[in-house]
Amino acid sequence: MKIQQIALSGAMAAQAALNTTSHNVANAMTPGFTRQGALFSAVGPTAAGAAGSGNGVRVPSLIRFSDGYKSHQLWSAASELGRHETVQPYLKQIEQVMSGEGSSLNKGLDAFFGALNAASVDPNSAPLRQQIITEAEALAQRFNGLNQVLLNQRLSIGQQRGASVTQINNLAEQIARLNGEITAAESINVNPSGLVDERDLRIDELSQLVGLSVVDQPDGSRSVSLKSGVPLVAGAVAGRMELVNQLDGSQAIEVAFAKESFKVRTEGLAGQLGGLYEFEDGVLMPTVASIASLAEELATRVNGQLAAGFAPDGSPGTDLFVFNGADGLLSVRPGATGDELAFSSDPLQAGNSDNLLAIIGLQNQSVPIAGLGSVRMGDVYTQLLGGIGIRSQQSQASFDTAKTVRDQAQQSWASTSSVNTDEEAINLVQYQQMYTANMKVIQVAGELFDAVIGSLR
Repeated sequence: MKIQQIALSGAMAAQAALNTTSHNVANAMTPGFTRQGALFSAVGPTAAGAAGSGNGVRVPSLIRFSDGYKSHQLWSAASELGRHETVQPYLKQIEQVMSGEGSSLNKGLDAFFGALNAASVDPNSAPLRQQIITEAEALAQRFNGLNQVLLNQRLSIGQQRGASVTQINNLAEQIARLNGEITAAESINVNPSGLVDERDLRIDELSQLVGLSVVDQPDGSRSVSLKSGVPLVAGAVAGRMELVNQLDGSQAIEVAFAKESFKVRTEGLAGQLGGLYEFEDGVLMPTVASIASLAEELATRVNGQLAAGFAPDGSPGTDLFVFNGADGLLSVRPGATGDELAFSSDPLQAGNSDNLLAIIGLQNQSVPIAGLGSVRMGDVYTQLLGGIGIRSQQSQASFDTAKTVRDQAQQSWASTSSVNTDEEAINLVQYQQMYTANMKVIQVAGELFDAVIGSLR
């Protein structure tokens, strides 16, 4: 009887809906899971006539509750969060090291010029002269220690960048593989929702490492590229990112895709990779250059002023500092002694301190510093430290904002795609009632059939 066929279609549709709801409830705590729903479609009548009510219901497909806009917002927020999250530890380390008592260049400069001031009371005092040598060596150690910390940060950045590139390549390969599996599943009419969820998770992880542009394709795959347009994934094909070491110690990026090679601009990369480049190019290396510039100016000006004076024995002044421009290191000239310091402006007046006073006055002279311009020598380090502090505060504020945006994007995505157990509980009751009602119709149809057979006996 037709009534049985219609009721059976209703029971089967209810069963499909119950299966879908059960799957949603089972995955309520699964990260990245997107809930699904049964799509009901009425089956029209197959015969003409005003009394043709139709032939029941069918479930042509399942609905995947996903909003592409919200997914893209989620990935964009992940890129910004990764960008600021990566920079913050490096900024805090620089700020702590530069402001520490044992590494502060201000402390070293004050001690060095303090020793010079002390010697001005008695320019011929051997202990006071030797104290100047001692403070000069300590100052050089502070310069070199700080320089080493900064260079170690650059080394750490390079290692972290290499690890990020390895992760990017692995994730790109996984996304390409999932693209192929999703396309194959759709071609044989298999629901690929689980594969799509896994692919979205991989894209989300990738977006934390670098800013992305994601485009849906008609075959169900997704093309993934950098914001600059350089491709990473197209269909089932993945590109490969590589770091290229430059002569100046920096690292460039290239992407090999198919038979092509693309150079990647490091500006605006976003994600962890972009944050590392921004910190290295915008903070770390300018700070290294400024400190090296201060060391060079200190060595050049002190040595130059000493060359204009005379030692107690009347001999011309010799250099106190040695600056190595290749690695930015500062040192005291090997073998330098206190009795060689040329404090006198007159070779015949051993007790004259005119040249010593000129050396002391260097602390108040303006010197050209890379990245800062003309700055009083005694204020250079203060300006550097203040700039780092401001950048650290700005970075922390940006990180807090990015985290809030990411949390909001996550909540927005969840409002559409995540499982609501209360809603699913209501669905279970409704679909159970639907199933029970259709089974009741089948029972009634059987009773009617029996009645008809009985009337013919």
